Parts: sequence; C-alpha cells; structure tokens
Amino acid sequence: MSNDEIFAAAYREHYWAVSRYVARRLDGRTSEVEEVVAEVFTVAWRRRGDLPGAPLPWLYGVARNCLANAIRGHGRRRRLLDRLGNDEAAHGRQVVESPDTEPPGAWVHDALDRLSEGDREVLRLTAWEQLDVEEVAVALGCGQRAAAMRLHRARRRLRAEIDRVHPPAATLTKEHGHG
Repeated sequence: MSNDEIFAAAYREHYWAVSRYVARRLDGRTSEVEEVVAEVFTVAWRRRGDLPGAPLPWLYGVARNCLANAIRGHGRRRRLLDRLGNDEAAHGRQVVESPDTEPPGAWVHDALDRLSEGDREVLRLTAWEQLDVEEVAVALGCGQRAAAMRLHRARRRLRAEIDRVHPPAATLTKEHGHG
C-alpha cells in the first residue's frame, strides 16, 4: 500500500475517534473541533510516511499538540477580548447557576480538574480513548515504562482527590457517630 493509501485508510478508520478525542478536550467549544481535527489530519498527511501500522495512538499524540496550540490561541483571543471590554460580564450575559444544578458525579470531574494536565491526559487516554499502556506511550511520546508509571501515579493522585472532594460514605458515618 502506498503512503497515500495508508493515510486514506487511517483517515477513514480514525476520523471520528480523533474528532471525539478533540471534542472532549475542548469542553463544549464545538466551533473549534473541526478546525483542530483538520489540523491533525493535515499534519498526518504531511507526515504520512511516518504513520505507524496502528496509527490511532500516534494521531492522538498529534491531536494533543494541535489542541495545545488551539488552547493557547483561545487564551490569547480571550485575553484580547477582555482587554477590549467585550466579555460576557460587561454585556450582562453572566449566567449564575443554582446549587442544585450540579450534574450527578460532578465531584469526579472536580477531582479530575484538580490534577495536573499531564495526569488528566494519561487518565483520559486510558478511560475515554481506551488505550492500553503501550498505546498511551505512543500518544504521549514516551517509553512504555514511563507511561505505566505516569498512569499509576495519576490514578493514585485521582483517588486521593476523590477521597478529599467526596469522602467515602463509611468515613462519613463514623465521623458522625452513625457507624
């Protein structure tokens, strides 16, 4: 198969997986998803001779870099709008949610948000993208042992944050004399 055919097969096979990967990380900024995914496959096209036999983890690695660029650009645009006085608060469009609007399990996301970006990414690659440690290593551009250690440490830190944000029920009942 030629490099062009390998790229075409990777595009057909993995376009939606890469799109979901990007969409989950842009957290509702759907206008940017297509732009980032296009950039991922533009890079893949330019580097089609480098596409591995199992290209999805490699594509996730490219997507991480494209997302980092997009997020930096978004931050620059946001700061510019703030300096120009064109933010939501200035126009009275600030939304305040009531305390009971928290979705179920939001505490898990709160705990995840307290982790470093590196910890969040290694956890997302295994949970959301369902990659194994070898594939995580490819996506992160590191060795398999390093990926396994990062995952182990990230899981440990997430467990600690979950326990801090949402203590186990057994702990609560003992503290309040119900156990």
